[in-house]
Amino acid sequence: MEDDVFTDISGKTISLDCQSHSSFCREFTVSSPKVSIGKVLVYTCSVWLVAYIVFFFTENTAVLSSAIIITLVGMMLHIHLVKVDHESLLVIGSLGIQVTSNYASGRETTTFIEKSKIKDIVINEAIYMHQIIYYLCVLLKDPSEPNAVSSVVPLFQSSKPRLNCLVKVYRSCQEILSKC
Repeated sequence: MEDDVFTDISGKTISLDCQSHSSFCREFTVSSPKVSIGKVLVYTCSVWLVAYIVFFFTENTAVLSSAIIITLVGMMLHIHLVKVDHESLLVIGSLGIQVTSNYASGRETTTFIEKSKIKDIVINEAIYMHQIIYYLCVLLKDPSEPNAVSSVVPLFQSSKPRLNCLVKVYRSCQEILSKC
């Protein structure tokens, strides 16, 4: 499949890469923009400017040291725990679904859902910040009652693609799952 350019719910450009490994296996990768050096510079300068102003009036050097440490620790935590570079969904018709998130620091989290636990993949809607958004999710079967849903696993939580991107992924997922 081809690479297309889509946007997230905030209007930022994201890209969807679809790779077909076989007729029963496809991988979808949603990539978000990289960390903006300009934004990092603006936040850092703002914090340090406020710290310098406080230092100027109080003449306490601990204020400057604290500002530097807080800024550096905050950036490291943001890159390691919050900023996701790309999320991927690997659909293997006979085995299940693997969801992977790659963070800006290089950290990676992976979750695998067995096919026997999957009831369906659907596009759901939610209210988010005074607007209605759509998200792709996996419905898991309830072990005690086969026709009921035990839980919902949202996909692409960090990138938050818009409906046109989700429809493309949804159709491919349904095509693969219907073959098995």
